Amino acid sequence: MTAADPVIETRDLRVELGGNRILDGVDLVVHAGEWVTVIGPNGAGKSTFLGAVTGLVPATGDAYLLGRDVRRMRHRERARLVASVAQSPVVPPGVTVLDYVLLGRTAHIPRFGRESAADLDVVHDVLVRLELHAFTGRVLTTLSGGELQRVFLARALAQQARLLLLDEPTSALDIGHQQEVLDLVDALRRDHELTVLTTMHDLSITGAYADRVVLLAGGRVVADGTPREVITEAALATHYQARVRVIDTGDGPLVVPIRAR
Repeated sequence: MTAADPVIETRDLRVELGGNRILDGVDLVVHAGEWVTVIGPNGAGKSTFLGAVTGLVPATGDAYLLGRDVRRMRHRERARLVASVAQSPVVPPGVTVLDYVLLGRTAHIPRFGRESAADLDVVHDVLVRLELHAFTGRVLTTLSGGELQRVFLARALAQQARLLLLDEPTSALDIGHQQEVLDLVDALRRDHELTVLTTMHDLSITGAYADRVVLLAGGRVVADGTPREVITEAALATHYQARVRVIDTGDGPLVVPIRAR
């Protein structure tokens, strides 16, 4: 696969939930190796879009992963291609960090088989890189919000999928761990030709890491381009009703709120 090949392609993607139109005809193409971040105000349809892309949220229109209709893919096949972290994953009671992260290897383990030494090596490497190796025996329910966030990401990375979908991956992390997690994702993207599609609220972090930014508002794509092209004072005033100053730092746009006077 080359960078020109689409990993994700949606055409006229629409979702209605409870009689409300959440997505209203979303067309998007994400190419191999790209990092695309979807932004937008609350209720714009960001999380719903990720769910529709993976076939977990019922939708009309078309959604393709690596050229295949996502609705025709079996769960095990999809799990080999796509690793995702939801905004609020279920925390199973009594499960340790090691066992939870090992679940990321499920799609690679034969039915009725068990994890191999290679599977354990993958999990160990991810735990070390996310500074979780000291937590392997801890039960998930004993961890802090930030520690849990890293464990959820560790499970996704252990899948070694070609596409990584992250819904607000740094919402519970302090700034140091935000950088640590996003730097790791970026390094894996470069080293293993990983494609990343994520949603984020922090626009400055978005501008520092994303290749492309897609702005959703009212369930539709209203802007799609580089961080500097999309994260502008005019766009944020229009779609977020926000008073901000956007400063070009050289590493991406920095969004600074302006206090009402």
